[in-house]
Amino acid sequence: MENRRYVIYGVVVLVVLIFIVRLFYLQIVDTEYKAWADSNAFLKKTLHPSRGMVYDRNGKLLVYNQPAYDIMLIMREIQPFDTLDFCQTVGISKEQFDRRITEIKNRRLNPGYSSYVPQVFMNQLSVQDYGVLQEKLYKFPGFYIQNRTIREYEYPFAAHVLGTIGEVDKKDIERDPYYVQGDYSGRTGVERSFEHVLRGEKGVEILLRDAHGRIKGKYEEGVHDIAPVSGKTLILSLDIELQGYGERLMRNKIGSIVMIKPSTGEILCMVSSPTFDPSILVGRQRGKNHLELERNPLKPLLNRPLMGRYPPGSTFKPAQGLIFLHEKVITAETSYACAHGYPVLGGKPGCHSHGSPLSLIPALATSCNAYFCWGLRDMIDSRRRYPTVQDGLEVWRNHLASMGYGRRLGIDVPGEVAGYIPNSKFYDKMYKGRWSSSTIISNAIGQGEIEATPLQICNLSATIANRGYYYIPHVVKEIQDGQLDEVYTTKNYPTVDARYYDYIVEGMRNAVTGGTCRSTALPDIAVCGKTGTSQNPHGQDHSVFMGFAPEVNPEVAIAVLVENAGFGATYAVPVAKLMFQKYLKGEIAESDKWLEEKIENAVILPRNAL
Repeated sequence: MENRRYVIYGVVVLVVLIFIVRLFYLQIVDTEYKAWADSNAFLKKTLHPSRGMVYDRNGKLLVYNQPAYDIMLIMREIQPFDTLDFCQTVGISKEQFDRRITEIKNRRLNPGYSSYVPQVFMNQLSVQDYGVLQEKLYKFPGFYIQNRTIREYEYPFAAHVLGTIGEVDKKDIERDPYYVQGDYSGRTGVERSFEHVLRGEKGVEILLRDAHGRIKGKYEEGVHDIAPVSGKTLILSLDIELQGYGERLMRNKIGSIVMIKPSTGEILCMVSSPTFDPSILVGRQRGKNHLELERNPLKPLLNRPLMGRYPPGSTFKPAQGLIFLHEKVITAETSYACAHGYPVLGGKPGCHSHGSPLSLIPALATSCNAYFCWGLRDMIDSRRRYPTVQDGLEVWRNHLASMGYGRRLGIDVPGEVAGYIPNSKFYDKMYKGRWSSSTIISNAIGQGEIEATPLQICNLSATIANRGYYYIPHVVKEIQDGQLDEVYTTKNYPTVDARYYDYIVEGMRNAVTGGTCRSTALPDIAVCGKTGTSQNPHGQDHSVFMGFAPEVNPEVAIAVLVENAGFGATYAVPVAKLMFQKYLKGEIAESDKWLEEKIENAVILPRNAL
């Protein structure tokens, strides 16, 4: 009897504990019943903020907002209605209607689904579609309209920089509780990298229902409402007129133009060709248009300045000269012979006709291949400098990394790739440890395994223009009520001593006055430049140019790459000349109008695209 009494006490206590735990769960942990109770009395409408606007460096509006409308539904409030009438009103089929209802109820596709909580049925209705539906909305219980905004573009340019917005997916919702099904966020460009700045903060409007579920007005006159906070404005470093001009010059061509202000690292234009009008990726046709861009064999969605990996060709030689000077492999007076190529390997790599022997500055001006092959040989094969060729190559590679090659620079636009600079382990594996400068001599002239992005090539030009430092390139100049990350306002110094840059500047200046890029010369502006011909195993070589102007106190650095266009002087140089004029003078000289027309009308595309 004594034990039975304790058992009864224990059972009673256990039952009480179970009730307490269950009550705690229902009232505190589980929000479903609270949502159900609240939904009987209130309708909480999300108030979406206006997304921040975007301007160019000259105050020209680039991106703003236009009103749009979402069809919302509360599943538990839906009552029998004429679904065919509804489908005809909003322009969908009965099958699409049923599929969308199924998707909304699928908790795997729609995490956090509740029949008491408003769900997005269809988004981004136009003003016209909204007007038609609004007249009939009383016929469709459970459905209502929610105001929203969509992006509008003032210019059909800079699609890759500005970026796009798109509907959030399951991963976005799991990562950030700010988002719910049907929300939009930045997917590419500054829309993505500055999403938290641009998106603002949502608000809430609480509406009171009567016993029949009808809206009676604001709860307690809106005292508990929360107003949305608009996103912040961005001011870009882009000059939209310059950007548009560059895109016109690159029409019917594949490649890129990057222009940087060396004194700040601000990107003045970043052209990727082919491109597209950003407005086609807004609204209900976004999916269809995006699919067409994906299927385009010319890959207009590829942001070539950041994602294109090319052998830099002879634009790599200034970097080589800096390394050889710093490592005491050469002085500015050191001369090497050129017998129409690198004689150690029987004239390969080959070279064009020019004087021989020659020193560093004329070697840069004439773009002598043999000179830089000799330099690489004397650097990494010499046991007096480094114990092994592996050690010499690592020193060479580390200098290049400090200049921004073989790694991401850190631009404030997503998608940047690192390019590639091989290390000694790569060659040890390839050649089983038995290799020398002769094995990898193509690296001396920016070929071989070396790959660089147009942004990296332009950054080298900006570094030389500054005589030994650079700012990380960036496209956002100012943030409303905010500051740029200090990483974009901090000078970066390569490992090469600054005193050697003057020799490279002189060589690049001589290339314009009497060397390989004479046609970039402007009558009253001292331009410095370097051409490049990037070998392409898949077809015609790529035409490359990098340079800056003026020589003293440079205002702009540039890199131009035109795929399948041949020598650097053929297309990249005239494009650069026109871009220099457009930025520095604001117009094209009458004497160069013929050149402008020639470049704009030139078509350089693969045969299968013509």
